[in-house]
Amino acid sequence: MDEIRIGIVGGGYMGKAHAVAYAAVGGIFDTPLRPILEMVCASSPESAERYRKSFGFKRATADWRTLVDDELVDAIVIASPQSTHRAIAEAAFSLGKPVFCEKPLGASLGDSRAMLAAADRSGCVNMVGFNYIRTPASQYARQLIDSGRIGEVTWFRGEHTEDFLADAELPVTWRTDGDANGTMGDLAPHMINAARALIGPITSLIASVETVHSKRPGGTVTNDDQAQMMCRFENGAQGHLFFSRVATGRKMGYAYEIHGTKGAIRFDQEDQNALHLYTMDGPEAERGFRKILTGPAHPDYLPFCQGPGHGTGYQDQIIIEAHDFLRALHEKRNIWPTFAEGMEVNRVVDAALSSSRKRAWVDIADY
Repeated sequence: MDEIRIGIVGGGYMGKAHAVAYAAVGGIFDTPLRPILEMVCASSPESAERYRKSFGFKRATADWRTLVDDELVDAIVIASPQSTHRAIAEAAFSLGKPVFCEKPLGASLGDSRAMLAAADRSGCVNMVGFNYIRTPASQYARQLIDSGRIGEVTWFRGEHTEDFLADAELPVTWRTDGDANGTMGDLAPHMINAARALIGPITSLIASVETVHSKRPGGTVTNDDQAQMMCRFENGAQGHLFFSRVATGRKMGYAYEIHGTKGAIRFDQEDQNALHLYTMDGPEAERGFRKILTGPAHPDYLPFCQGPGHGTGYQDQIIIEAHDFLRALHEKRNIWPTFAEGMEVNRVVDAALSSSRKRAWVDIADY
C-alpha cells in the first residue's frame, strides 16, 4: 500500500473539510493510495499551527510557497481564496505536482485559461472541487439520463439559492466585495457545472445579473446578489438557471428539474438523499413522480453505509472528491471534473456577465 503526502493551502471552512476527507477516505473506500496530512498553510503562523494541531497535520506554514516547494509534499489541495488559485497552481505544476483546486477555478476566465494551460503543459493530474454533483442521487440522475431512461432531454431548470445575505442589515464583508466573491463567482459555478454534467455543453444564453442590496452597514456592495439566465444546450434542449444568495428561506437550494420525452427527474439538495423520477409507464391513472431513496445500489453510497435511506451528508461529498482525486493519482490519469471543466464553467459565467451588460443573447463560443 503506497502513501501520498498531501499539502492543503487554506485551513478555514473548506480547508477543514478537505483535511477531514483525506484523514477518512482511505478507510472508507479502502484506497490503494493512502494520504498523509503532511502540511497545512494558513494566513498567519498562529492560525497555521492551530489548524495543524486540530486537523492532524505533521507541519504548518504561513507561506504557500513553502508548502508547494517542500520536497515531502506530493500533491496540492488549494482551498484558499479565488484570487490565490492561479499562482499556487502554476507553481505546483512547474514542479510536476498534481493539484486539486476548489471552485471557481480562477478569479477570472483569463486565470482559468492560464491554469488549464499550465496543467496541460505539466501533464499532471488536475481536478476541480464541484462537490454537489457527486451526491449518490445526482450521480444516479446522470446514469438515468445517459441510459435514456427519460428519453431525449428537452428542458432543464436549475437553481443554486441560499439566504445567507438575505438580511439587508448584515454588514459588508469580503463576500460583498469583488466580482469573484459575488453570486456569479460563488454559487453559480456549482449549478452551471450540474447543467453541463447532466445535459451537456451550453451554447448560448441571455442573462440578467443584479445587486439587490447595494448598501449595507459599513459600506457599498460591489458584486452581485442574484442572477438568472435562459440558455440553449448543444443537444437542443432549453434551460433556465437561477442563482441567489438573498433567496429568503432557502438554505441549500441546489435543485434541478429535467424533462425528457419519456420521463422527468427532480432533485433538491435540501433533501439530498432522495431523487424523484417520473416515467411514462403503466396506466395513466397510476402515473406520477416516485421518490427514490439513495442506498447501496447507487454510486458511492455503500462505502459509507449499508442501509438504504440512511443517507450521506455534505462531508461525505468531500470524501468522495478525495477518493476521485486519489484514484486519478493512483491510475495516473485525469478523472472528471478536471481543470478543463473548471475553465468551461468560468467561460459560461463570463458570457453571462457580458450578456447582462449587453442585455442580449450571446454565444459561448465567443468567450
